[in-house]
Amino acid sequence: MATTSKLSNQIGAASPSSELRRRSLEPRVMVVNLNNNAYNRAVRVESSRLSLTGNPSYMRHPLLVRCSQSTGNGSPRKRTTLHDLYEKQGQSPWYDNLYRPVTDLIPLIESGVRGVTSNPAIFQKAISSSDAYNEQFSELIKAGKDIESAYWELVIKDIQDACKLFEPIYDETNAADGYVSVEVSPRLADDTKGTVGAAKWLHKMVDHRNVYIKIPATAPCVPSIMETISNGISVNVTLIFSLHRYEAVIDAYMDGLEASGLSDLSSVTSVASFFVSRVDTLVDKMLEKIGTPEALNLRGKAAVAQATLAYQLYQKKFSGPRWEALVKKGAKKQRLLWASTSVKNPAYPDTLYVDPLIGPDTVSTMPDQALQAFMNHGTVSRTIDANVSEAEGIYSALEKLGIDWNYVGSQLEVEGVEAFKKSFDSLLDTLQQKANALKLVSL
Repeated sequence: MATTSKLSNQIGAASPSSELRRRSLEPRVMVVNLNNNAYNRAVRVESSRLSLTGNPSYMRHPLLVRCSQSTGNGSPRKRTTLHDLYEKQGQSPWYDNLYRPVTDLIPLIESGVRGVTSNPAIFQKAISSSDAYNEQFSELIKAGKDIESAYWELVIKDIQDACKLFEPIYDETNAADGYVSVEVSPRLADDTKGTVGAAKWLHKMVDHRNVYIKIPATAPCVPSIMETISNGISVNVTLIFSLHRYEAVIDAYMDGLEASGLSDLSSVTSVASFFVSRVDTLVDKMLEKIGTPEALNLRGKAAVAQATLAYQLYQKKFSGPRWEALVKKGAKKQRLLWASTSVKNPAYPDTLYVDPLIGPDTVSTMPDQALQAFMNHGTVSRTIDANVSEAEGIYSALEKLGIDWNYVGSQLEVEGVEAFKKSFDSLLDTLQQKANALKLVSL
């Protein structure tokens, strides 16, 4: 689950202990369209650095955007590593964050970002730390909306506005990219029917072709995924932490396509969000408890190894007679999406969960710090299947040490659901306090 990091406006905030972070100080590329009217904030260019002024809310979430010296002759903007990632390796870079003003996404789109993911934690931070939502929230409360209804209207507006920005990418790629994801209430993680109802409602309310409805991959929600897909609604399946659950998600996608009765399946798509860094966070603790040299040597290796094997499973499942029959009706593969790509352990390289997981027909959604790190010094090459035998060896070695992969997946799923519930409830409490204050003022 991603968090929004506050990055400095200077070029990178390097850690003296990491060569990778020192390299992030080097200026790279221009990624901003200064002539885009929608991007209507004051811009000041000094030599090879871009500064943004006149927008306090942007400065609260200051994802660094670099630019090279402009030639001043109208020459094309320089490419970034994100463009290369997509065009050379077939992996789509998405941004794991959303806040107001949504037009702050424009320079990221210019830099090569091709989609957006959100979750309850992201909206909790966006809404509770900004006054950009106050006007709309005040109007909703004065109109008699309850707190949760007001919350969803705030969220839906952001999603709709973001969808509009990414629609050109959606159209250019024939519904392969340009998606914006919004998650059903985390309170429904154990409610199969409730999740289906919420997915239908959100899809109807957002009313944009390029919206992904996020549904958690909990056991009760796997049938929800199938039913939602069968209703022709595109889904981002989230909180996948194990190979076993990932396979169930793929089956639910195919079951849904088959049950849809649609003669043309090309407009129904899906991604499977396989979480990465949090696997190492948990497994590392288990290895440290074991304490042997062999165990300690495996720290920081579990997450990438399991993700590598997930890609192997992806290739296996999306082949053969069953899948080919769906392809004849226009079906598209449910792409693997690498989530939780920010490094939790500062001792690890800051592109650890991006660089080793590059491969065709995949998505990498990155929060601020991971996106900046990759743009600064990421390596664009196919790596996802370069060391499959090594990944298999690590996976087996962890099992021999007593690491139960089913336990790891189940525990992380519980923690993920609870974390989103906590963020959701916290935000509703914050909004209730704001509503109370508004009522006192009106009195």
